[in-house]
Amino acid sequence: MTSEPNTPPPAAIHSLLDCDDAALKRFVGKVPPHDLLFVDRDIRVPKVLAAWRGAIARGEVYSLVATVDGDVVGTTAIVRDPLSWSAHVAELRMMVLPDWRGRGTGRALLQASIARAVADGATKLTARMTSDQRGAITLFEEAGFRAEALLADHVRAPDGELHDIAILSMDVAKDEARRRAFSD
Repeated sequence: MTSEPNTPPPAAIHSLLDCDDAALKRFVGKVPPHDLLFVDRDIRVPKVLAAWRGAIARGEVYSLVATVDGDVVGTTAIVRDPLSWSAHVAELRMMVLPDWRGRGTGRALLQASIARAVADGATKLTARMTSDQRGAITLFEEAGFRAEALLADHVRAPDGELHDIAILSMDVAKDEARRRAFSD
């Protein structure tokens, strides 16, 4: 199979620990501000970016990156608190640069993140995004997530505009049973 002449190569998926700081900083500098509203902190701030890296190094967060020619084009974070009442739940956070959407990058990152979270013992997965991010919502729904809640006016953008946050979830056992039932 040959690719189109100007089609970039597919992104490679690997641990964020294998990604250098410069590539990660370039990535976060390209993420549209609206795409950051679902995360608790602005990862463009160096101290926040360093805290994310520290959480990964301590094993509190597991993150994957999608790279092309050394540049990060997407990333995920799998967040679990093994000491909480919700130790069985993993929150998946994902960002893909606009130029890389619709090319399978997000789907590959999401599938790899689901597999990692399940392998680590998560039995329920959640994801948050602003309710206007229809492409992301569709991608998660196609992976087996379902709408669970809508938090009205939950985040305030830097321009002062309020946005709703959609929360989606997946029950791993129910999703696996559904997949088996429909694959026969």
